Amino acid sequence: MISSLSKPIDNAALIVFRIFFGFLLACESFGAIATGWVKKILIDPQFTFSFIGFEWLQPLSGNGMYFYFFIMGILGILIMIGYRYTYAMILYTLLWTGVYFMQKSSYNNHYYLLLIISFIMIFLPANKSYSLDTKLNNVEKTNFMPQWIKLVFITQIAIVYFYAAFAKLYPDWLDGTFTKNLLSGTTNNTLIFDLFSRKWFYISIAYTGILYDLLIIPMLLTKKTRTLALISSLIFHLFNAIFLQIGIFPFFALSFALFFYPPEKIRSLFLRKNKTIVIDEAEKTFNSKIFLCFFTPFLIIQLLLPIRHYFIKGDVLWTEEGHRLSWRMMLRERSGYISFKIIDNSTNKSSYHDYHSDLSEKQSRQIATKPDFIWQYCQKIKNKHKDQDISIYITCKNAINRKEYKTLIDPDYDMAKAKWNYFTHNEWITTY
Repeated sequence: MISSLSKPIDNAALIVFRIFFGFLLACESFGAIATGWVKKILIDPQFTFSFIGFEWLQPLSGNGMYFYFFIMGILGILIMIGYRYTYAMILYTLLWTGVYFMQKSSYNNHYYLLLIISFIMIFLPANKSYSLDTKLNNVEKTNFMPQWIKLVFITQIAIVYFYAAFAKLYPDWLDGTFTKNLLSGTTNNTLIFDLFSRKWFYISIAYTGILYDLLIIPMLLTKKTRTLALISSLIFHLFNAIFLQIGIFPFFALSFALFFYPPEKIRSLFLRKNKTIVIDEAEKTFNSKIFLCFFTPFLIIQLLLPIRHYFIKGDVLWTEEGHRLSWRMMLRERSGYISFKIIDNSTNKSSYHDYHSDLSEKQSRQIATKPDFIWQYCQKIKNKHKDQDISIYITCKNAINRKEYKTLIDPDYDMAKAKWNYFTHNEWITTY
């Protein structure tokens, strides 16, 4: 088994992936500036809801975040052309990690996938061919890589699709409730809206999503079904790109298909200068220690993170505990309302805090539906009144998939005294 993992194979897939990956990183970074994402999410708000424990990580002041993303865009280009690749990859990963942890208002699973793949790419010899690094003799050129690199990418994307499929196996997905709600908000075209509103269509989309996530990896691994799988992927991801508008993710997901095809096929399609690679006797084996000591534990963690919510009391669809880092992609529509009542315990006087005064429009919509946002905001209220002995009581109700509104936060719990539990249920979040 170890010798098989160490076996040298053509590195064409990794080289082409690096080029696509760098291009997509540049598009994501420059696009975030051009579309106003940076301004809306990182510049306009007075503060961001960072991951708990990273509250110190806030956006740069003024136009700093524009320069931040511009630098990431340049790094994407350097990664694409393979110039000072390792340094560019490390710096990009650090900068993207900062963006990822400094805000949750625009959380997407592909942001997490970008983080993971960026981290993985630091350790891979993706600049060993078709790069400026080889042309400038910064690194030694080679057309080979160990087979375990291919295994790492296939395993990682298989984890993503498996858990995405498994998460869809709940009533509102299986009866088409969520897909109907989702599709109804994606178009103003009367004919398309009429199609999306038909039961047979949104039910078909729901079950197609499950089947696609379950079968795409086995089909890509099987030679007879590989081309069909690729065509299905193109249709599936282009549909998502057009109607769901989820950025680079559809194209990013498609790029993983490179690792399922024979490397000589990839080389002949994308790297035509060298159509046939003969394995040099001197390069028969590679060291597999990095796979055994680093990537094996890393992939095991990736397998375990998405199931942690099963060990936390309550339904993750309701409590949100264990929702992130779990490939629970576009599963439910959530709406809610909230009020913050502050009681001065020394005078027993009460008042209501206007959260619209210091939250952006998007943050104001989210504050009622995200328990971790609520807890963090209560910490800000508490800090604002640090010279007073106060209690904070919340009235908050949520509806999942446009159904009945139910109480999300215990209205009798003093949120000024609430603690945040990272790995267990927070008792102030209701369960049903």
